Amino acid sequence: MSGEELNRLLISLRALPHETEWVEFKHNDAEPEEVGEYISALSNSAALLGKDTSYIVWGIGNQTHKILGTSFKPRSRKVNGQELESWLVQNLTPRVHFNIHEFESEGQPVVLFEICPANHMPVRFKETEFIRVGSYKKKLKDFSEKERALWQRFSRTPFEKGVAKRNVSGDEVLKLLEYPKFFEMAGLALPANKQGILERLKVEQFITEKGSDHFDITNLGAVLFAKQLSDFESLARKCVRVIRYKGLNRVETVKEKPSVKGYAAGFEGMIGYINDQLPRNEVIGQALRKEVPMYPELAIRELVPNALIHQDFSITGSGPMVEIFDDRLEISNPGQPLIDPLRFIDHSPRSRNEDLASAMRRLHICEERGSGIDKVIFQMEFYQLPAPDFRVDETHTRIVLFAQQKLSAMDAQDKVRACYQHACLEFVSNRQMTNTSLRKRFSITDENYSIASRIISDTLDAALIKRHDPDSASRKHAKYVPFWA
Repeated sequence: MSGEELNRLLISLRALPHETEWVEFKHNDAEPEEVGEYISALSNSAALLGKDTSYIVWGIGNQTHKILGTSFKPRSRKVNGQELESWLVQNLTPRVHFNIHEFESEGQPVVLFEICPANHMPVRFKETEFIRVGSYKKKLKDFSEKERALWQRFSRTPFEKGVAKRNVSGDEVLKLLEYPKFFEMAGLALPANKQGILERLKVEQFITEKGSDHFDITNLGAVLFAKQLSDFESLARKCVRVIRYKGLNRVETVKEKPSVKGYAAGFEGMIGYINDQLPRNEVIGQALRKEVPMYPELAIRELVPNALIHQDFSITGSGPMVEIFDDRLEISNPGQPLIDPLRFIDHSPRSRNEDLASAMRRLHICEERGSGIDKVIFQMEFYQLPAPDFRVDETHTRIVLFAQQKLSAMDAQDKVRACYQHACLEFVSNRQMTNTSLRKRFSITDENYSIASRIISDTLDAALIKRHDPDSASRKHAKYVPFWA
């Protein structure tokens, strides 16, 4: 903000009848620990009250709101040799964004901290979350009603409607966002002037108008169409990292490349880069040899957007990853899935980021019909690849694709997983799995039908499939369906 804009803001804050839960006035008191606690408290209070911003202002009388000036100089203040701002950022979790402004008003030095509201979870300083109760700073855990109300507000506020960058001019919006790419992907004509472009971005909820040709860029607009995600501090760690390793583990990294652009703006470039890094197989067709990627591109195009859409943006310091090994490909995202991984194939789609999913569908990057995983399973079967493995831990969801393997090299768990997924795919295709269909899935010859029978038996023992007709005694013509059918 310019000096004139800061002074206008200061006038409006001083006009408040008293300190509020989202504004704190101080003279010179600026102990680093206290400042960190106030950032936590004001950020959480702003979220609870639905405020766009909260403020700490030094140089203003607490009771009179008169301009007194301050000796606090945050830019030159250090904590154990570290700059104050950097120290505060490291001790705030999640790393809530704040701006520091030093300026003069009526000839007196004033310092203003402009603090963003908490988003998805309370902000804590070191190990403690704070809240404002009237004009007092208190520990959040001591006020259970406020804590409960704060979490309820988080559940009602989707990530996409949060603000990635506040109060930027129309010209800055166009500098920060790849708006021509949006119009191209959406199949819309590019408006002839700035006003027309901004109006369309408002309709798409990529920006919200603040008045005087100033706007907030929403998380939705930034995460999809940022020219550089690093321009948006809260999203900088949400870029997609593509890592190529040497061998079968993470000991030696061959190449690592984080995505630079927003997910939509950089999607085609990212998919092209991933395909370029994949190990390749040599195939022979009509006497010509050619190399093809080890994994079908359609599967990559389904799984990468899946990881982007279903990630939990409230998990800080972590983003989607694509890790490439000699024998497998792992695609992961922060957060646990909203449905059981065993039901990925048949379940109706559910996304924790519905606006993001809807936007990516309209831009033809993904679909919301819930058939994406079905396509991946089909591709794995069509190219005679092992079944994908869906893994979930406390903080991440990971999908693993495996390089081509002979059936004899697969362990029992691999075979059971493939059998279950094949039964699911047959069922959603209005068919039932049989010994014959499973032999085709694994390229087992007819005379070796007993191998398929053994796999089916193991999958029955694992309670992942069941007989389609439990009253039938026939084994030769037996049909099988998933356990949930």
